[in-house]
Amino acid sequence: MAHSKQALKRARQSERNRLANKAKLSRVKSSMKSLMALVAAGDKQKASAMLPSVCKMIDKAAQTKVIHRNTAARRKSVAARAVAAMK
Repeated sequence: MAHSKQALKRARQSERNRLANKAKLSRVKSSMKSLMALVAAGDKQKASAMLPSVCKMIDKAAQTKVIHRNTAARRKSVAARAVAAMK
């Protein structure tokens, strides 16, 4: 465990940031999962309506460095291609 005041404060900050980042990543994963469920169900109208909000969530996660920008681009591409491929 940390001994100095500075190290103790840094440990508290790191834990708080870790939990915030975990929540953001969880939200991104959940939204992607629900979008892919709509794609699998064949509901193009709802999937198309949900796509912009999912992309926005992914962009925000990349902007705050929760996920890498290339990972964000790949996830957005996967989502967009899945929705576009629906009949």
